[in-house]
Amino acid sequence: MTSHQIRQAFLDFFKSKEHLIVPSAPLVAKNDPTLMFNNSGMAQFKDFFLGNGTPPSRRIADTQKCLRVSGKHNDLEDVGFDTYHHTMFEMLGNWSFGDYFKKEAIHWAWELLTEVYKLPKDRLYVSVFEGDSTDNVPFDQEAWDLWKPIVGEDRIILGNKKDNFWEMGDTGPCGPCSEIHIDIRPAADVAAVPGKSLVNQDHPQVVEIWNLVFMQFERKADSSLIPLPATHVDTGMGFERLCMAIQGKMSNYDTDVFQNTIQVIEQISGKTYGTERMPDIAMRVISDHLRAVAFTIADGQLPSNVRAGYVIRRILRRAIRYGYSYLNLTEPFINRLVGPLAQQFQDVFPELKAQEEFVTKVILEEEKSFLRTLESGLKRLDLMTAQVSANGHTTIPGDEVFELSDTFGFPMDLTALIAREKGLTIDEAGFQKALAEQKARSRSDAAKEASDWIELIDNEGIPVEFLGYDFNETHSHILKYRKVKTKGGDEYHIVLDRTPFYAEMGGQVGDTGSLEIEVDGKPLLISVADTRRENDLTVHISTDKNLDSALQSASTVTARINIERRHKIMANHTATHLMLSAMRQVLGSHVSQKGSFLNDEILRFDFAHFSKVTDQELRKIEDIVNEKIRENITRDIKTNVPIQEAIAMGATATFGEKYGDFVRVVTFDPAYSLELCGGTHIPSTGEIGLFKFVSEGSVSAGVRRVEAITGEVALARMREQEQTLAQLKELLKGPKDLVKALEMLLEERTALTKKVETLENEKVQQLKATLLEKIQPAGEMNLLIEEVEVPNADALKQLAYELKTQVDQLVAVFGATINGKPQLAVYIAENLVKEKNLNAGQIVKELAREIKGGGGGQPFFATAGGSEPNGMAAALEKARTMFL
Repeated sequence: MTSHQIRQAFLDFFKSKEHLIVPSAPLVAKNDPTLMFNNSGMAQFKDFFLGNGTPPSRRIADTQKCLRVSGKHNDLEDVGFDTYHHTMFEMLGNWSFGDYFKKEAIHWAWELLTEVYKLPKDRLYVSVFEGDSTDNVPFDQEAWDLWKPIVGEDRIILGNKKDNFWEMGDTGPCGPCSEIHIDIRPAADVAAVPGKSLVNQDHPQVVEIWNLVFMQFERKADSSLIPLPATHVDTGMGFERLCMAIQGKMSNYDTDVFQNTIQVIEQISGKTYGTERMPDIAMRVISDHLRAVAFTIADGQLPSNVRAGYVIRRILRRAIRYGYSYLNLTEPFINRLVGPLAQQFQDVFPELKAQEEFVTKVILEEEKSFLRTLESGLKRLDLMTAQVSANGHTTIPGDEVFELSDTFGFPMDLTALIAREKGLTIDEAGFQKALAEQKARSRSDAAKEASDWIELIDNEGIPVEFLGYDFNETHSHILKYRKVKTKGGDEYHIVLDRTPFYAEMGGQVGDTGSLEIEVDGKPLLISVADTRRENDLTVHISTDKNLDSALQSASTVTARINIERRHKIMANHTATHLMLSAMRQVLGSHVSQKGSFLNDEILRFDFAHFSKVTDQELRKIEDIVNEKIRENITRDIKTNVPIQEAIAMGATATFGEKYGDFVRVVTFDPAYSLELCGGTHIPSTGEIGLFKFVSEGSVSAGVRRVEAITGEVALARMREQEQTLAQLKELLKGPKDLVKALEMLLEERTALTKKVETLENEKVQQLKATLLEKIQPAGEMNLLIEEVEVPNADALKQLAYELKTQVDQLVAVFGATINGKPQLAVYIAENLVKEKNLNAGQIVKELAREIKGGGGGQPFFATAGGSEPNGMAAALEKARTMFL
């Protein structure tokens, strides 16, 4: 069976068992603060297990894209070195939400594996949870009794909490599980060593392929377990490992899931897979990491320097590095693999094929950038290793290894590898210390410690109603609340059964407003500073103090949003729709949303486009949007539209968003703007008033960003600009042509600057003539140590470089006080650097101590600045003692 047939057989099997087949959620987790990426098949269904939402069916099956490169589940460092771990992988899963439980899950798993896939029964082993006294969870007798007649006692293994109690994170739904393992070793190996003894021992051919999780508990923030209201089934089968077992391979990478990519890598590199250890590892790393990076970009997450974006950049750079180090691929190459990958997965994950050009260009630009970094990092590392060897040492200091990593993006393990090739080691402990210090410095102020929810009303299975499309005020009940400690102070998170508050989502900020409750017969106003989406809950956030008793005693609450602020937000959101349609008219149909942020003051919009948007293009877009505003187009919203019908209507969807079977379509003129959108919008476009761009620029490779303002904010900005122009005219004595007057001023300034530079250069030349007379012979060197008067730091460098052309064997140390700050410069003739083992960078660092400063540079020229001018004499005297 091909991988495509294996996947389809799984979905067809569970469809025959009355399961609803649903699409994969995007790789980047949305509205779940506990996850950065969807790292399991159950992540998108977590709220159904917790009772915060109602599933579309009580039986569901799918294949889910998963990413495990951060947090508790992190397989990154294993990828490539073994044959069965991956960053991105597919998780085949079937779920029961309060429907069937252990009996059906176990029997169907066995039926699929042995009757549909025809896997040999004598090569399969199962595990059962042995129990855990600390959590007060007993041995899973039910699972044991179900497995015993199927596989026999000799094929059942007892597993501990680590292996057989599944938890997605520190909190959330969890429960005991039964794992199914397969032994794919050659018959001779099986005869020599029983497979049962190798289960969970990290053997590459005795691997887990399916995990049947029996959701029975919820892990609370205080680590306690409470039973879930209903029992559920959550299974996850590793698609790549399953293909390995069915196709009779010894490695996941030998299956057709990866071989398509590996064969292209062979063509590009000229190397053959399966012949050398490190090139083989490199090909496995690249073929794996390509999938993670390409699909995550297609799902809307671009490489960057923060959070999820940084993780993707790190994965991509790891792939580039392995290609560079072990396949001699010094030019961008990973981008060339996107096309074959998109073609391979177009039937199951069509989002990559739809954005193939965009993803390719993003990866290409990232490759170009990091290959330049690699080159400069290697040069810096060459200097480091030369200095270490010259000083008779064998270890590169940890802080310098960290500098390479932090400044050049140069991984520690690559530094260690190159050091070994030169007979050196690295101070790994010192590196880890520097890394820990940086993490401590940059630790987010938003670190939170959340208590458990305090349930006031049981609303099990009843979804929270959002009424904010039609109402600004509701009478509601408080379902639950919790207190969250942050560095900025305590927050109260409040959940209502119905609310007019829009929670931050889709780029639109959350509403603010108030909750009014009655305490001891008196009204109490609770301010709502923000509203956020957490899983399927709308969470109202208040920073008011000491609300516990008030919240617990409240029977009803009146929830009111800040109407004026909401109206401005709606205007900006509507303007975003009009702007996107205008962009597609002016720039091309390739323009698609890559991110957005809008509040009551500004709208920010990131979009796919590969060149700067010109001023003329921006004006055209502005004109179209303002024309649509003047047309005063009435809003048309259709709800519960089948998604295929909405797409057929021409509605624009955002890649990376998870849409249900039924969607909300927002239209401003069917011939102009149709979008799938859950945000709030003004009734007619005329209420926007005015639309004006304020900036345009690059965010990352292939992504541009515009910022714009509307309505009163735009009017205020224009008046501010008018006032600035009036002030400029007044300062320039009211010229008729303001631009021409400013041009004349700039020309005068340029001419004066040139005159000043000429005078300063003449002064430097006079100073040089004086200094030539002060040079002293010192052995083989010509020594010049002087405090000088120069206009700027560049003049120190100019002095040194001009003197070296007239004086051989020159060693010069200059000191100067520039704008009240002491400066030092050290020049050493390049032949002396080599022959005398001298280093200007090290010398200037030593001298800078006297002026309470620091600096560095190249071995032949270096500079330093400080804060203590009175130390200049001591610094120059120290220099004399070094050379005389």
